[in-house]
Amino acid sequence: MALGIALLAGCDRPEEDAAAEPPRVTVMAPLKREITDWDEFTGRFASTERIEVRARVSGYLDAVSFADGQVVRRGDLLFRIDPRPFRATVTEAEARLVAVRSQLSLAEQELARAKNLLQYRAGSEANLEQRSQAVEAARAGVTQAEAALQRARLDLEFTEIRAPLTGRIGRHLVSPGNLVAGGEASTATLLATIVTMDPIDVVFDIDQGAALRYTRMAETGGRPSSRDVANPVKLALADETDFPHEGKVVFVDNEADPGIGTIRLRARFANPQDQFAPGIFARLRLVASLPYQALLVPDAAVATDQSRRIVYVLGPENTLLARPVTLGPLEGTQRVIRAGLKGDEQVVISGLMQARSGLVVTPVRASGAEAAP
Repeated sequence: MALGIALLAGCDRPEEDAAAEPPRVTVMAPLKREITDWDEFTGRFASTERIEVRARVSGYLDAVSFADGQVVRRGDLLFRIDPRPFRATVTEAEARLVAVRSQLSLAEQELARAKNLLQYRAGSEANLEQRSQAVEAARAGVTQAEAALQRARLDLEFTEIRAPLTGRIGRHLVSPGNLVAGGEASTATLLATIVTMDPIDVVFDIDQGAALRYTRMAETGGRPSSRDVANPVKLALADETDFPHEGKVVFVDNEADPGIGTIRLRARFANPQDQFAPGIFARLRLVASLPYQALLVPDAAVATDQSRRIVYVLGPENTLLARPVTLGPLEGTQRVIRAGLKGDEQVVISGLMQARSGLVVTPVRASGAEAAP
């Protein structure tokens, strides 16, 4: 009895297999869209301007007039050196100027008297020459005293150290009461640093191959050179998957690095909220082509057949065909197909686990949500 049941069950299975439907797959036509190619690089933020605030005159630091890390405006008072010795020097220089001007006035009067005496034959030419030389010496003394007074006033002005540009200042490196040295940059005391924040640059290097490709495209009338045109750049921070920030290339170095052959570029971005800070890393996309029409399929539709990349398309009588393709860049969830598709095919976008060339399937047209990029 059991053997009979088993034989009957064995007879029913071929009928069930024959009645099984072909596997269902979702298909869609490739999307046609105008796109632009981008090359991706890694760069580091750098301020467009960086200033080291140093003392121009020596003296004891009297006050610090800013909070560490704040944004300062051009002309804001940052540090003050004790001005009293410099005020005394100004007073002394003013007194010296008054004295030499008095000497000049006296010398000019004596010269006029000598001229009158010589006119009436009551004086000698030697006396006249002496008086003329005294006037010249007195005038030189006045010029020297005026220069000394100007220098003393400048030194007094330099006791107030003001911001040379608008930017964010770091912490103060010298506290009030300390003696600071002025003069040349090599010997002057560093008090603080200021960096500009808006706009801000990203410094990045491109390899020799990319540089040559850009040059060839510019020569053939494709993408213009970044030396001549501020080509667009897109940027993404470490926690961003998309590239939402847009900037422009503002600098291309005039020579390559002799060690590794890379060329340095600078791209500039607006930074009104101080979202970017000098020194942090970011990913960039540099425009690599002019806009062109391209075919795109979902990246999940691309399969691998040994060393080839393929997509499955719907052939005659709903038979799958493996079509080798050449891939381009990723645009969101869509992959650019450089070659291998004409655009009128129906590409399998789901059900790939059971897909193989020659398999008869039941195609289902993709919905709008599935076909959307």
